[in-house]
Amino acid sequence: MNKDIDFVILWVDGNDPKWQAEKAKFEPKTDTSKTSNNEERYRDWGLLPFWFRGVEKFTPWVRKIHFVTWGHLPSWLNRNAPKLHIVRHEDFIPEECLPLFNSNAIEIGMHKIPGLADKFVYFNDDIFLLNPLKPTDFFIGDKAVDMLALQPVVANPKNPVMSHIYINNSLVLCKYFDKRSNMKKQPSAYFKLGYPLMYWGYNLLEKAFPLFTGFYTIHAASPFLKRTLEEVWNKEGALLSEVQSHRFRENSDISQYVFREWQKLSGNFVPKNIQKSTKYFEIKEDNTKLVNTIKKSKYNMLCINDASVKGDIEKIKRELINAFTSILPEKSSYEI
Repeated sequence: MNKDIDFVILWVDGNDPKWQAEKAKFEPKTDTSKTSNNEERYRDWGLLPFWFRGVEKFTPWVRKIHFVTWGHLPSWLNRNAPKLHIVRHEDFIPEECLPLFNSNAIEIGMHKIPGLADKFVYFNDDIFLLNPLKPTDFFIGDKAVDMLALQPVVANPKNPVMSHIYINNSLVLCKYFDKRSNMKKQPSAYFKLGYPLMYWGYNLLEKAFPLFTGFYTIHAASPFLKRTLEEVWNKEGALLSEVQSHRFRENSDISQYVFREWQKLSGNFVPKNIQKSTKYFEIKEDNTKLVNTIKKSKYNMLCINDASVKGDIEKIKRELINAFTSILPEKSSYEI
């Protein structure tokens, strides 16, 4: 039941001059308050080889890796690796929407990747594996393993576009799911023993409000049933097509998290405290805790988010590369 699970990863080389030239040609010149085009969305920390090393060492059971790219490829990548499928944006995104520099617009079309398995796990390129994982960590039978947690959308003036996107996701979900009846229908999905105490509390408090105020989804690998994306596209095709036409992230976007929450509200998941296995870090000037977490492999997965870090970028990059090298020193079959 757990065979044929694929991984999907999006990658961009923000240093590629051709990509930079195309981006400059299309990027918005006015009304930037409604868009998000920050440098860190495209910055490459040189850690991608360790993603492949982790996958090969810790999840050898994966059927295929769909490596999604604008067109450029890392110089070290072994393009003939047996499990590697190089996917360019034009392979699954309508021509009239290209070029795209908006990860939301790319992610919402993932189900159209040629040859994609019915069950797949989506990775941002900042999520790394540190310990062995089993297929049942992502799927049990024909259901994804996930956690249903409610959390109000926070108005964040430092990142207003993301605040809009979270509420946009919730608006779509509210059209098709009634909160109170959903909580009655699948109480164990909201109040699973082992969930973090904080989210038990949030879910309990949310019973007081008739409508969904927002959802908490940990920034980690996302297990998806392909049919979930197809179902949402069947119901909200016009909206999703509009989002896919946004070359840069906009405050009217929705994100791939709408599919993940749809999956959970539909009951197509097995409840589990997934927060336990993944640790989230933002890169800072001092990354001692992060480096120690990598070296000691304290968690199964690790998210290293680039959040407008200031300081000596090259120094930080060396520290992170050295930390990963200490646990994954050998090249994978995905490297030349």
